[in-house]
Formats: sequence, structure tokens, C-alpha cells
Amino acid sequence: MRPKEKDPEGFREQAQPVCDIYAQAAELHANGTRILSTDEKTGIQARERISPAIPVHAGQPERQEYEYKRHGTLCLIANFEVATGRVVAPTIGPTRTEADFVAHIAKTIDSEPLSEYIFIADQLNTHQSESLVRFVAERCGIDAELGKKGYTGILKTMASRAEFLQDPSHRIRFVFTPKHSSWLNQVECWFSILARRLLKRGSFSSLNDLRERLLNFIDYFNDVLAKPFKWTYTTRIA
Repeated sequence: MRPKEKDPEGFREQAQPVCDIYAQAAELHANGTRILSTDEKTGIQARERISPAIPVHAGQPERQEYEYKRHGTLCLIANFEVATGRVVAPTIGPTRTEADFVAHIAKTIDSEPLSEYIFIADQLNTHQSESLVRFVAERCGIDAELGKKGYTGILKTMASRAEFLQDPSHRIRFVFTPKHSSWLNQVECWFSILARRLLKRGSFSSLNDLRERLLNFIDYFNDVLAKPFKWTYTTRIA
């Protein structure tokens, strides 16, 4: 159950733009704007079961070995396209640094460089970084003085950077979910599907095996399962 909001009005003010974007996603998509719900799934473990599973048979469910070997972890940065239900331009690597996130956004935009973009993201510091502001300014052809991080201008604080990144006049912009509200980000719903269908019962012999299985699952999902989520939440406060 979702916890009761301590500041309902503040939450509603921050959540309303996210819900509005979801409601308008099909129309915006038809007009050339891509709505991408974006986040990282970190610490995905390449765990290999020591013994193979005992297959299902009459009266007995499949039984899995509980001991496993660890082969390390990967981070998946994914975009869930709200209007189509597809997962596009995924990035898989060992870390989720500021540079990793900017590289992921660059890769995503390069897939359709002339489109307009709205990214739904949480307020993690790497999602409101100096590097991201500079990247958006460059790709949008913005020549304004950005200032200096920690001292002046757009780059001064995380709040000033977030304000710039959310500017609706930009071809590439972000809409941030309220803090502690990951459930508002649709890609989190897809991460749950990934966990149930692939990760929970999977056995992975190496990081390369895990990476390949992740990419194969994304291809399968896009071909067979992809469809927009039926989003019913507005901004009601329980």
C-alpha cells in the first residue's frame, strides 16, 4: 500500500505534470514527440545455479537449486515508451554514473535525432547533473551562459539545473516525479515484468550471458508483449 503523503498539495503539484503527460502520450506521439519513462535497474546479479533445475512433472512443480555462483552485476538503463509500450535504446553496463546516464540519453536521441523528447525520470542527482544540462543545451542549440556549478547561473544548484531541464520550450526536456514516488514512473512497472519473467528464476553463467539474455528478453517483449499500460491514476490523494 502506498504511504500517506506528508504534503498532499506539494505532491499533487509535482505529480500532476507526470499524469498529464501520460494522458496526452498517444496524441504527442502522433505529433512526433517521444515520451520515454527512464530509469536504472542496478545490481542485476549474474547468478548461476550450481545444479540444474528438476523439471516439472505430474503432481510436482519445477524445483530449483538454492545454491549458486556469483559472476558479478550489471546495470540496465531502460526507456519505456509510454505511447507504444516498447522498450527502446537500452544501455547495459557495470555502473550508473553521471557519464553513463548522459551517454544513455545521447544514444536514445541518436536513434531518432530529429524527434522531440520528453523523459520521465526521478530526481536522482545523476538525472539533474551539470553534464546533462550541458548536453541538452548543446543538442537544443541553446547558447545561453550556463554559469558555474555551485556558484552561478543555471548550473548553480540541483534546483536550477532541474528547472532548466524541465523547460517546456526545449526540444529535449525532462519531467521529474516527486521524491519517493518511483511507482509514478512507468518503467518501474516494466522492471517488475522483467524481474518476474526473466531474473527471478534465471541462471546466468557469466556477465555476457546475463547481458545477452537481457537483450533477448527485450526483443521478445517488444515483439510479443509490448502494449501501453492502462494508466488510471490522476492525482487523487488517498
